[in-house]
Amino acid sequence: MPETALSTANALRRPRAPRKPPAAEPGPQTLPESAGPEIDTRYLETLLGYNARRAALAVIAVFLRRMEPYGMRPVDFSVVSVIAHNPGVTSRQICAALDILPPNLVGMIKSLHKRGLILRKPHPTDRRAQGLHLSAAGLRMYREAQATASALEREVADGLSATELQTLIALLRKVYRRPATPAQSG
Repeated sequence: MPETALSTANALRRPRAPRKPPAAEPGPQTLPESAGPEIDTRYLETLLGYNARRAALAVIAVFLRRMEPYGMRPVDFSVVSVIAHNPGVTSRQICAALDILPPNLVGMIKSLHKRGLILRKPHPTDRRAQGLHLSAAGLRMYREAQATASALEREVADGLSATELQTLIALLRKVYRRPATPAQSG
C-alpha cells in the first residue's frame, strides 16, 4: 500500500495531535535493483471492499489536506453538514443518520461547541433533548468548507464523466443502505 494511504488511514484513527514532519521518501534512484516484480493484487482488486477502501483513501487524503485550515476531519464535516442542513437536529438523530456511536459523538459535539461552531438549544418537543444549530461563525466556516469539499470532489473524480460519477454514487448507496437480513440483525 502506498505511504500516503497508510498515513491517511492512520490519520483517521488517531486523535489530532502535533505530528513529526514525514521522513523523506527514497526516490526511485535509491531503490535496489532487486526490488523484484510488481506485487500481484489482482484478487484484491476483484473485491468491493478493497476497491471501496482504496477509493475512499484516495479521496480522504485530499480531504484531510484541504480541510486542515478548518480543523475538520471527514466525520466532523459530516456532523456539521447534517446540523447545517437540519437545524435543531438531536445527537441521537445524527448518530442514526451517520452510523456514529453516541460516545464518539459526545466528544465531537463538545469540541465543535467549544470552538464556537455550534449552539445547543432546548428541543421544542422533547424536554430531554437539545437541538443542535450552527452558530454564525459555524455557518460561515461550513459554507467555506462545503465549497472546498465540492471542489476537491470534482478534482478527485475528474477521470469520471458526470453520468459515471452519479452511477458510482448510486451503486455505493445500494451497498451501504441495503436493509439488514435476519442473520445480520439478530
